[in-house]
Amino acid sequence: MIKQALIGLTAAALLAGCGGEDKAQAPAAKAADGTKTVGLVQLVEHPALDAASRGIQDAVKARGLKVTFDVQNAQADQSNLANIAQRFVSQEYPLIFAVATPAAQTMANAAKNTPIVATAVTDYEAAKLVINKDKPGTNVTGSSDLNPIGAQLDLIMQFVPNAKTIGTIYNSSEINSQFQVEILKKELVRYNVTLVEGTVSSVNDVQQVAQGLIGKIDALYVPTDNTAANNAELIGNTSLDTGTPIIAGEEGICKGCGVATLTISYYDIGYKTGEMAYDILVNGADPATMPIEYAPQFTPKYNPTMCEALGLTPPDGYEAIAE
Repeated sequence: MIKQALIGLTAAALLAGCGGEDKAQAPAAKAADGTKTVGLVQLVEHPALDAASRGIQDAVKARGLKVTFDVQNAQADQSNLANIAQRFVSQEYPLIFAVATPAAQTMANAAKNTPIVATAVTDYEAAKLVINKDKPGTNVTGSSDLNPIGAQLDLIMQFVPNAKTIGTIYNSSEINSQFQVEILKKELVRYNVTLVEGTVSSVNDVQQVAQGLIGKIDALYVPTDNTAANNAELIGNTSLDTGTPIIAGEEGICKGCGVATLTISYYDIGYKTGEMAYDILVNGADPATMPIEYAPQFTPKYNPTMCEALGLTPPDGYEAIAE
């Protein structure tokens, strides 16, 4: 039996669920007292996406809008996403939140006439969610989690100035990750460094691919990839075996496997997403004309445990990631 989660604005945390319950038991889109129910689907549980979902709910709560969230977690399963999408559409929710690219894509395919506000999507155009990031032209808008990949490469070269070969590990089916790797390839030209790609198709591939990749490279860049995020500690253990430093795309991954990162705040981009949804629900804003929002700043952070284990000193001005 698939678990459901219906959370009011006072909820302290997300409840995991996978959608697909009896439609008769699902919440009405609007209660008698005017409270609206909106859908919120998260691809999978890991710190970055959890933070984005909290930000969404906190932003709506801060504006006093009477909203109940029907929160669902697809547990990284495409069939779960499809079931959740069908359920949200059948309930005629006035708005759907989607956290992570696969969640946004599935919702967009199912709910053509419902405003969809997404977050933790790296590039909306590459994911075919919008026509243009400045003027989406569809029923989808939201915030991006694009990290400064060129600056992340510069950080790698600070730690390993004589690096000749840099690796990256990612899920080949994640559009977000493919987009980041293409940017990395262009940036590598500045250093005349070779890139070695390690691609996985599921969590079952991560250990073998990481072990085969890390021993052949001088350093590793791990993008904001959901599969990598769920297996960051495994990747980190492999890097410790070989003494290979890892630069991660964001703080959550860095805590599990990296030595340092220039990270965005997933809570903040989630909060921005909630603000955008408020404009749609209350002010009648049209997603088709709402530009994609980007993180306004990046915070330099380092992992004390990994730096110490590898005998590396973090650059000046970097903040330690809390244990």
